[in-house]
Amino acid sequence: MRRTTTEPLVLRSQCAFSKWYRREENKRPLNSKQVSPIELFSGSTVQPQLKHFHHFGCPVYVLDSALQAGKKIRKWSERARIGINLGSSPQHAKSVALVLSLSSGNVSPQFHCAFDDMFETTTGNQAKLIPKSRWQEKAHLRKTRELSTTQEDEGTSTLPPEAMAREVVQQPTQEAENPPNVEADGQDQVDLSQQQTEQGSEQQVDQNVRRSTRERRPPARMADYIPIDQVAFEAIAELSEPETEWEQANPLLAYKATSDPDTMYLWQAMKEPDANKFREAMQVEIDDHMKGGHWQVVLRSSVPKGSAILPAVWQMKRKRRISTREVYKWKARINIDGSKQIYGVHYDETYAPVVTWATVRYFLIQALIKGWYTKQLVQLIKNLYGQKQAGRVWNQHLVRNLTKLGFTQSSVDECVFYFKKSIFLVYTDDTILLGPDQKELDQIYKMLQMAFNIQDEGNLCDYLGIHITRCEDGTMQLTQPHLIDSILADLGLDKQGATGRVTPALTSRILHHDIDGEPFDERFHYRSIIGKLNFLEKSTRPEIAYAVHQCARFCSNPKQSHAEAVKRIGRYLLETRDKGLILHPNETTFECWVDASHAGEWNRENAIDDPSTAKSRMGFVLMFAGCPLIWSSKLQTEIALSSTEAEYISLSAAMREVLPLLSLMKEARNYGVPVEIGKVDIHCKIFEDNSGALELAKVPKMRPRTKHLNIKYHHFRQHVQSGLLSLHAVTTEQQIADIFTKPLSDLLFQRHRRAICGW
Repeated sequence: MRRTTTEPLVLRSQCAFSKWYRREENKRPLNSKQVSPIELFSGSTVQPQLKHFHHFGCPVYVLDSALQAGKKIRKWSERARIGINLGSSPQHAKSVALVLSLSSGNVSPQFHCAFDDMFETTTGNQAKLIPKSRWQEKAHLRKTRELSTTQEDEGTSTLPPEAMAREVVQQPTQEAENPPNVEADGQDQVDLSQQQTEQGSEQQVDQNVRRSTRERRPPARMADYIPIDQVAFEAIAELSEPETEWEQANPLLAYKATSDPDTMYLWQAMKEPDANKFREAMQVEIDDHMKGGHWQVVLRSSVPKGSAILPAVWQMKRKRRISTREVYKWKARINIDGSKQIYGVHYDETYAPVVTWATVRYFLIQALIKGWYTKQLVQLIKNLYGQKQAGRVWNQHLVRNLTKLGFTQSSVDECVFYFKKSIFLVYTDDTILLGPDQKELDQIYKMLQMAFNIQDEGNLCDYLGIHITRCEDGTMQLTQPHLIDSILADLGLDKQGATGRVTPALTSRILHHDIDGEPFDERFHYRSIIGKLNFLEKSTRPEIAYAVHQCARFCSNPKQSHAEAVKRIGRYLLETRDKGLILHPNETTFECWVDASHAGEWNRENAIDDPSTAKSRMGFVLMFAGCPLIWSSKLQTEIALSSTEAEYISLSAAMREVLPLLSLMKEARNYGVPVEIGKVDIHCKIFEDNSGALELAKVPKMRPRTKHLNIKYHHFRQHVQSGLLSLHAVTTEQQIADIFTKPLSDLLFQRHRRAICGW
């Protein structure tokens, strides 16, 4: 039957659903027979995959067309647009979906999609980010309304409505009309009344002269203008809770969202019992900036035309003692909204170095061995934060002034500075000063006090979220109990009756993608937990490195099996909450333990969908004086064809960490710092033909099975031949790096943990 143009469009939408339903039903197996109608009709076997079935009408997010083409877009631009799922395309592969555009009403086949089958993005705060649907009007299912351009673009505007009414961005022209507002496509509304008042009689226009009816639009270069009313000092007076829909849906301009209860919005801080403390901190912040001359107040009329005015953002923070959780400082920091900056216009380079944890641990171990004094300094930076280049600007300022004071910057680690026999370590504004002479440290502190606004925190205690305890027996303990408590609370394991575990991973199961597994029930924020576990593992808990890395691989699509593995790590942390890393130096030896598990995660069932199961896992730990400096557990980036190749790749990766640390040790001694340097021993486990890896590292002979190895894996041979590095074979039971490559039994895990962590 031919469809006429007068056919009700509601019936057409019903027909679309009917077609989708019949098309999907033909692919599903019948109850009586384990074959689908399409298989019976075609006489061939068709294996439908459930991952290609999605709810009709569910939200679907389509990747931006520029990203699909391999191009780059601006950092804060939307990566995807939302549409409505109309089922799979009958003219393409099963993985191609038909998507209805909310704005244009067009239907197009799309491959790069993410489906919200549970309609989770249609409720809560996420629903406010969904643009208004216009396809019903385009399809004449709903009466077309006269909407202003500003209302149409309300979801994408970067300014609140009340701010847009105040903003003046259009340049005066001789053809300017005199209505209260001029609408702009995709830009802010322009209020000309204020502009006319400033210009006086020059802006008066004869109303009888015929004018063009063409819509006036501000130039695109004015899109970066932000009203001066929203910067700096108005942010001090804006203490109320955001009430408008725009403020709730666009928190990035004026607030910083976080799960930390001690990091708050401005309006939240004003509702707290200690609001007066934050007000005092805000006043101190403003006064310090004014005294330091970090800004100056200028008239808006003096701002050069075309220059962007960036808004200000307040960040409120309580700082607590790590051990007691006692609040000892209230911080209020005013920041620049760096999201409005343009690359190449406002900034170029943004990289700012920080001291590595391997360097910090090395000098802490030296302090224990030599009985050095330590002092923690906090530099009260009054650089304007928030700019993309703020960290780099501060680092350059710091290096320049330290050099003038007589410090020598390390050529190995940019954040290590030498002054006579003392060491100065810099991590942005948190620094450590240590050395054998207390008088020399006091002299350095006075020099820094004159050059910088610094605060003496006393002996090293809390550094970068880690509680450092110097014990009477000559050991040093690094712990993060507050972070573990946060992880347990997120997992729901902080309640009474929660049970612990003695190992972080099951020995009977290797995690895979689990494509057909039970979906994750979303009882906790998977990515957030993994982020906290990563920081914990890299800081003070090396024994959970393998388990954490296994779970981190599946952040994009976690299953219930992966969530159970994360909870297993949480139960292990519950059992060992007060534990951490114990530095107990003995002999001044420098050892590196390397291990690899050749294709140890291979899974025949998932190999087709997940080729990474063929990759080998490598792990290593660098030990100085019996204390760990740096460790790693990761999959190799390429598939090794033999266990010899897997072990040799691991050996090469470990050497990239060993050689810079050796250079740092020698450099410190050359500058007169009394440090101990031990001989380097590289221990590599014998596994099958692993003796070939040892032989390959010693003798540069081209072999048929190893000639394909890239030259990048041979970079340390010259150091072996010169005697700087020596290689030794160890048994499986003695290989402590085994803890980074596979789940171990309780007894073996505890033995290796004691060798690395000291408990």
